[in-house]
Amino acid sequence: DHWPACYSAMLAGAGIQGGAVIGESDSHAAYVRSRPVSPQDFGATILAALGIDPQERISPDGFTSPASRGEPIRELL
Repeated sequence: DHWPACYSAMLAGAGIQGGAVIGESDSHAAYVRSRPVSPQDFGATILAALGIDPQERISPDGFTSPASRGEPIRELL
């Protein structure tokens, strides 16, 4: 009942391109129609906007996972 396959979010500041709309949903806003963005992509975008490389290893040993496994949404940066 909560349409988990499609959601919206707003970003502002940190150099984010204002007024941009990324993707499109179906007429019920239940499913993504075009340009899907994953939560990982969303996180990578926030990191990139803050000047942090999303592929940066989050531990000094360099063997841990990257800060994000997503790709920044370039249309917003």
